[in-house]
Order: sequence, then C-alpha cells, then structure tokens
Amino acid sequence: MRLIVAKCSAQYSGRLDTHLPEAIRLIMIKADGTLMIWADGGGSSVKPLNWMTPPTVIEELTAEPARNGPAPTAAGESSAQAHAPTRLVVRKHAGRTEDRLEITLTEVLSDVTHAMQPPDADAALSKDGVEAHLQELLAEQPHHCGEGLRLVRREWPTDIGPVDLMCRDADDEWVAVEIKRTATIESVEQITRYLERLRTDPQFGSCRGVLAAQTIKPQARVLAQSRGIACVEVDLAVLRGEREPELRLFTA
Repeated sequence: MRLIVAKCSAQYSGRLDTHLPEAIRLIMIKADGTLMIWADGGGSSVKPLNWMTPPTVIEELTAEPARNGPAPTAAGESSAQAHAPTRLVVRKHAGRTEDRLEITLTEVLSDVTHAMQPPDADAALSKDGVEAHLQELLAEQPHHCGEGLRLVRREWPTDIGPVDLMCRDADDEWVAVEIKRTATIESVEQITRYLERLRTDPQFGSCRGVLAAQTIKPQARVLAQSRGIACVEVDLAVLRGEREPELRLFTA
C-alpha cells in the first residue's frame, strides 16, 4: 500500500464533475487499484473525499528535468522528494463512458510504500464471530435470503475479494449474497463492487445482489433499493432453531 501526504487538488469527471480545492491531504493507493483521498477530521475522517475503485489505470506524471541537467536539490530535500510525482491520473471505464480523477500535487510531504499481507491471508479475518456464524447458517439455509435460493458456493472468489454466498434462484439465475451483522452504506458499496466485477463475465451478466444482515441501516436500505439490491434482515435465533419465525397475519 502506498501512502502519499501532499498539498494537492483534484478534479473528477464522469457521472458528474467535482473539484477538490488545494489542501494537505492523504492519498492512499492500494495494490488492487483502489485510490482514495482523505482529509484529517470532520465527516471525511470516516469517508474519503474522493475515491476510485478497481479496475483502474493509474498514471503517474513527473515534471521533466531541465535540459541542462537536474535542478539542484534544496537543503533538506530528499532525492525521493526531488523526483516526486506532480500529477496522478486515475481512469476507469464505466459502461460507455470513462471516469477520470486527476490529482495535481504541488508539494509532496511524504511518499511511502508498505508491504501488506496478501489478500488470502486476510480472508479468514474479514468477519467477526457473529458474521462468520451468520454465513455458516445462511449457507445451510439460503432460502432465508430469498425464496427458492440454493447455495452453489461459499466465499466465491473475485479479484477484489470473496463473495459470501453465490446462489441460484428458482429461475436458475445467479444471486450474490453479502452478509453483515449490521449493514451500512459501505456494505452496499461493497456488494456493488462485487456485482460490477461479476457482471464483466457474460455468464453473470444478470447476476443480482442480496444484502443480508441482522440490522440494516435505513440509509443503506434506501441506497440498496436504488441499485436494485434486495435487503433481508435475518434473526440469528431463528436460524439456530432456538425459536420459530414470527407469523405475519394479513387481512383483506
């Protein structure tokens, strides 16, 4: 993972156009092509100001050296700082259009890269005990995620992480299920990314998504519904067989 602290501005174009004025920010670049721009404090302390998810192409541009040789390095300036990037251009195809994030760096304060654990090493730790138990129980009883669902595989691999459950419905269509203890907006973004990657393969072109959780936040439910992702709240006690599901009465 690469972490750049820099005075920078950013211009995004694609589904809409946005501009981020110049300030000191943290740029995080992950090995899978994810790029995020962070500020320190406020609402952006838990959500990036700008981000691009894979698959992306990241171009790094540096200022050309002077024709008569490199400019002298200022006192206290490291060689890495002297050759720091001046622009980062991130591109991603979104259907017939292209999303583009261009970051202009006017001063790089720090630019470091850290070796992280391989994704496979994190997979077993990605869920807490409750989520892992939910996944196990729903794998045994996938109909709780939707009528007629049958399990094909747990932890279905994609190049950006495993899908919790891959199922087929009564019409033999593919259904991707993401399981959370508490589903938030980030949970919706996660299953959206999985669906985007799956649908690049023609056999999964019509794959739909289900977000299953003990609790689903209202904002997450609204976002999921706007993206055609079904939301299902599950009861751990019912899944364990500790009590019967609540009966719902309907009157004419």
